[in-house]
Amino acid sequence: MTSIDVRAEGGGVVLVPSGRLTVVTAPQLRETVANQLVSGQQLIVVDLSSTEFVDSSGLGALVSCLKSARQAGGDLRIVAPTEQVSMVLRMTNLDRILQPRASVDDALRG
Repeated sequence: MTSIDVRAEGGGVVLVPSGRLTVVTAPQLRETVANQLVSGQQLIVVDLSSTEFVDSSGLGALVSCLKSARQAGGDLRIVAPTEQVSMVLRMTNLDRILQPRASVDDALRG
């Protein structure tokens, strides 16, 4: 992952990680989500449309971030995963927990 763009939008915060979400970059996602939760954001939307690849560490980071958001009284929703990310979510059945939304607007509405 080369970067995570962060922007406030529609009552939540939208994170757009780009590149690869792996053991090397998963801590960056965890830290970014933790910082948003500490600053009071409760609705975290992770737009995965620019995430080219995710491994087990990346999946672990997404699940960990979801757990942190829910423990803070909020939620984490994922949006528009790429085909590789969608395949990994399906193979691990995590698409049942991290139910992908089609768009950021859909995720912000619930």
